[in-house]
Amino acid sequence: MSTVAQPFEPTQPFEPVAPLASDEPSDTDGPRDPFIHPALFYGDEREYLAGTVSFIRAGLEAGDPVAVAVPGDNLALIRDGLGADADAVRLMDMREAGRNPGRIIPGVLRAFADAQPPGRRVRIIGEPIWAGRSDTEYPACVQHEALINAAFTGRAVSILCPYDTRRLAPQVIADAYVTHPTVIHAGAGPESGSGAYDPDDVVARYNEPLALVPDVPSFAFDAASLSHTRHIATDVAAQLGLTGVRLQDLALVTAELTTNSVVHGGGSGTLRVWGQDGNVVCEVRDKGRLTDQLAGRRPASRDQRGGRGLLMVNLVSDLVRVHTGADGTTVRCWFAV
Repeated sequence: MSTVAQPFEPTQPFEPVAPLASDEPSDTDGPRDPFIHPALFYGDEREYLAGTVSFIRAGLEAGDPVAVAVPGDNLALIRDGLGADADAVRLMDMREAGRNPGRIIPGVLRAFADAQPPGRRVRIIGEPIWAGRSDTEYPACVQHEALINAAFTGRAVSILCPYDTRRLAPQVIADAYVTHPTVIHAGAGPESGSGAYDPDDVVARYNEPLALVPDVPSFAFDAASLSHTRHIATDVAAQLGLTGVRLQDLALVTAELTTNSVVHGGGSGTLRVWGQDGNVVCEVRDKGRLTDQLAGRRPASRDQRGGRGLLMVNLVSDLVRVHTGADGTTVRCWFAV
């Protein structure tokens, strides 16, 4: 997947346009899920603003809470396009809030939607895939887009996901048709259904084995050696340059993952820690099989039993990749040095 980005070409001044997507379910074909999740395909700055600003203003006019989580450069475009209306919108830089795609559902989307009054439609713009996302990050990004549908089904929430057709690889655009039930081609009319929509296919297709990194020592652990294993992880990470809070985060992640392996993954597992491209990578493998697609992606609740460990892993790691299959589960986490 190519991630090479080209700068926007100058465009004419932006002029507001009518909303591109309807947020009112139609009764013509029977009851519809109130959750709305279109992909917005845009080719330049003007199309981006036309699609996003009209979506936001339609929500503000309806009295809906609105949040925007997009990369910083696009966030600045939207802020300028909204003018004074920007003060009524929750604005977040997705490069920070969603650096780890596994963090976006619980820490960005659900965090905003769950805080709103019951019964009120919520509007969110989320742009988790941008030019510059690496090949290592992309599988987690596209799985996130697929899992949004399971996380919000039945809720009165509209999540618009912009895709840059000039900068993103053709496979990324093709995957967007599979992860979104409807699509919008900016400047080419209203939204339409996606005949390729099949989010479960994407989750399964990108549940790919993680590339084995050679010459990295593997440490076996069980219930009796959990504390020792955590110390091994932090010692290696410190030697690789991880310090302070980030080193504490890695220790927490190691403790959560190894404990999960002992409790849910057959009683034992293996740990590996290594340096890669300016990151410390921590990996835990065990013989368990992860069957809950949304494990680690739900905000914690008071009556929740289990799942908090994987949620914490997603919230503090810079990237999390998971592969699960008949032979077991591998969880690999990145921490920037």
